[in-house]
Amino acid sequence: MPEMVKLTIDGKEVKVPAGTLVIEAARAAGIEIPAFCYYPGLSLQAACRMCLVEVERMPKLMTSCTLPAAEGMVVRTDTPVVAAARKAMLEFVLTNHPLDCPVCDKGGECELQDMVFRYGAGESRFDEDKLHMPERQWSPVVYYDAPRCILCYRCVRVCDEGMGVGALGIVHRGVHAEIAPNGGDHLECEQCGACIDICPVGALTSGTYRYKTRPWEMTHVPTICAHCADGCTTTLGVRNNRILRGNNRDRAGINGEFLCVKGRFAFDFYDHPERLTAPLVRVDGSFEAVDWPRALDTVAAAFREALGRGGAFGVIGGSHTTNEENRALARFARQALGTGNIDHHRTGDLATLLETGAPLARAADLYTAGAVLVVGANLSAEHPFLAWQVRANQRHHGALVRRVASLEELRDGALRGELAAAGDLVVVFNDAVKGAGVRELVEFGAGLGIPVKYVALVDYANSRGALEAGLVPDAGGLALPEMLAAGLDVLWVVGANPLKKAGVEFRRPGFMVVQDLFLTETAAAADIVLPAASAYEKDGTVTSVCGEVQRLRRAVRAMGPKTDLEIIDWLAHRMGVELRCDNAAPPARPDGRPDLVWSSRDGLFTSGTLGRYSKILDAVKA
Repeated sequence: MPEMVKLTIDGKEVKVPAGTLVIEAARAAGIEIPAFCYYPGLSLQAACRMCLVEVERMPKLMTSCTLPAAEGMVVRTDTPVVAAARKAMLEFVLTNHPLDCPVCDKGGECELQDMVFRYGAGESRFDEDKLHMPERQWSPVVYYDAPRCILCYRCVRVCDEGMGVGALGIVHRGVHAEIAPNGGDHLECEQCGACIDICPVGALTSGTYRYKTRPWEMTHVPTICAHCADGCTTTLGVRNNRILRGNNRDRAGINGEFLCVKGRFAFDFYDHPERLTAPLVRVDGSFEAVDWPRALDTVAAAFREALGRGGAFGVIGGSHTTNEENRALARFARQALGTGNIDHHRTGDLATLLETGAPLARAADLYTAGAVLVVGANLSAEHPFLAWQVRANQRHHGALVRRVASLEELRDGALRGELAAAGDLVVVFNDAVKGAGVRELVEFGAGLGIPVKYVALVDYANSRGALEAGLVPDAGGLALPEMLAAGLDVLWVVGANPLKKAGVEFRRPGFMVVQDLFLTETAAAADIVLPAASAYEKDGTVTSVCGEVQRLRRAVRAMGPKTDLEIIDWLAHRMGVELRCDNAAPPARPDGRPDLVWSSRDGLFTSGTLGRYSKILDAVKA
């Protein structure tokens, strides 16, 4: 237990761990001390002077963002002297700040605006002419308006310390000082947009949101990002049934305020011009749009006909569909179609890891562990939130972080000694380790003599949920590549695109139905294509790579597409089948099939089918 100190803030007794900053001690007591430059988790700046407070026995006002709490300290945060000092600071800030609140995108969310209202700095004693500079576009998603900037340096620090990129810095001096990108006139970075959200004013604005609406005109829907498996909450701003922005300023999820470029900007796939809006039926070699009743009746009739003659079925599920949809699909396959030929695209060997019984890590463990060992993966590109957690752990707690490309490097005795001395360890591995390699990795961890937890990395928003929901073959059932090559009587593909993989062996089934958002390579080979709702158009739950089960909430309503759960229920009704709610999933296929595990190696600017149809991702990666 850390040593505790007791202090008094505005007459309220507060007890906090020694070393806690006064600004944080006040927040713990429900007392807000304003600040522009201070931000939790980032280095201290003490540049804006808005957090000044009175402290007994100290001869001048102190910056609470750099002052550690001490035993017996008496702090006053709301006195006439403090208010006058904050008003004077605001006068300095407003010296060159343009008065364009009616058109500034930060209106209604501007911290400077709030402080001016609070402390009444409506007039200034400074009458110098304001400096005017044109707004600059640093990237497709980041714009910079230098006169609005108050030089709090939040953007510089979050990019350097939080993201580990260092894409922003300061140029010039004095009144001419301004933020500048590392590419001279453009950003060379991950385009995460953290600099935009962390900016307390309207100096940095979003290329997808600017001049479109105001925050009070939107409905704010916290849901889970539809792209990678990290499970980040993205709060979607919706107006008139259109998504206009994504952020997570309310820190509603496991990711706090972190979002990568996908979670903040790549929501736009949902209204791509190529979205399927009506069922398609193949007639004489080409597709014709039909209504839902005809399409569902055709599918149900084909299923019944194949069942009647003992035909062979195959069912391939997706890694973007919800847990509820995956469980319903698994029940339908086993109960209604009587088949154990069911699978999904497995992108990491979680199945073997589960068989070992090794402890599994949560996302929070990557922030608190004494050491993190990454095997094979490029976390920053493939799992950006997990990389953020590791960087924050190293910065705040001094965690030991090591990366090896393969298991062979683990035989190094010096590395083993470093890890064993760290106290506890989280091991993160991708599909470079599978089958017997997973068992070898767990044995390595067991030999260190410290607590070790593991993360088997997987792609896409609900890959782990697909496995845990039972989208794996029964004993004797066919796996995904076997189903594609078998020439089955019926193949049903829900939210997956297995034919995208180069060199896949495919023997056309007798009847093939695909549910998806777009006419993918797999959908183009189908007899019937059913348009499915996207993750932002449905409710349900998804399971992150680290096992956190989280709520997916509908943000917009789609005209034409239906949720996969609705489609499954309608087919069951048409076939006269009542699905039993049996949540028990069959065991994953044992470790005899490491060939079934392969990652798509999606990076920051790609994410399977969804990434292909995001105009923003196409723009920033160009």
